[in-house]
Amino acid sequence: MRSFSTFFEPDRPVAVQGCDCPGCMSPGDYRAPKSRDLKDYYHFCLEHVREYNRNWDFFAGMSGSEIEHYIRDATVWERPTWPLGEWQKREQQLREQTMHEFYDGEGAGFTPPPAMPKVEKDALAILELAPPVTFTEIKNQYRVLVKKYHPDANGGSQETEEKFKSINQAFTVLKQLYNAEDAA
Repeated sequence: MRSFSTFFEPDRPVAVQGCDCPGCMSPGDYRAPKSRDLKDYYHFCLEHVREYNRNWDFFAGMSGSEIEHYIRDATVWERPTWPLGEWQKREQQLREQTMHEFYDGEGAGFTPPPAMPKVEKDALAILELAPPVTFTEIKNQYRVLVKKYHPDANGGSQETEEKFKSINQAFTVLKQLYNAEDAA
């Protein structure tokens, strides 16, 4: 364990910041800001820091409207505020903006599909398809399945006849949903 003497060396001179006031030889133990950004400081002795603080004006050089704007921003921690009830519109705008930034554009990813009705999902499942599909793909898959499950091609099997009926119903539903005029 280190002792106190390893951190504090009494023989080593301690660097003391002098007072920044011209002609003052006292140590500058007290900081005072040089500007409004509060990033750079003067170092003064107690007497001079008191004098500096009495004379320093944070808003010096600002017009009345600039002071008003600064005070209004400071009351909300420099964050934007909106009137009550506006948050829903703003949230929707932000969601749309985010969707365009992260999903649209060339090579930027995918555009998420719109919500699909359950009827459409079920009909596509019967036709053994997965979204997204075009009506041309639906029509081609329908023709393949009709040939495969037609009762005449399967010796009048009751099981294949039921499958054939469900395929026809699914195709009718999808034809209506996709508003296809040339479905036949």
